[in-house]
Amino acid sequence: MTLETRIDDDWKAAMKSGEKARKDALSLLRAAIKQKRVDEKVEIDDAAVISVIEKMLKQRKDSITQYEAAKRQDLADVEKFESSVLVTYMPQGLGAAEIEAIVVAAIAESGAKAPSDMGKVIALVKPQVAGRADMGEVSKLVKAKLSGA
Repeated sequence: MTLETRIDDDWKAAMKSGEKARKDALSLLRAAIKQKRVDEKVEIDDAAVISVIEKMLKQRKDSITQYEAAKRQDLADVEKFESSVLVTYMPQGLGAAEIEAIVVAAIAESGAKAPSDMGKVIALVKPQVAGRADMGEVSKLVKAKLSGA
């Protein structure tokens, strides 16, 4: 079963059971997937669905921060719920030790010696951790390793 099929099935189940908030969150996800399919004129695979979910999670995280700063907890709670629905479709996250091992291996493979070589390392690491680690944190780790910290 593809990830998109699973999302569609869960959307139908939420609709039948009357879970309006869950159905709405899944509707937004289905619309984003459809938009990607139309914009790029390609068939969507699980990796593309995961990239859509990652983008949506990042948007939710930013919105939560802004809503809480504006003292709009009601809107922040909606965004938090949507994030909790979206995160269920992400692959299992990697632990810190696993990420560090991938980064160390990529540094050795690329022959990177300085922070200016960060792009080479990220290019090797990104496909291995996509959807399973926060790339911002991975970038900080790569930079720290290459800086000798």
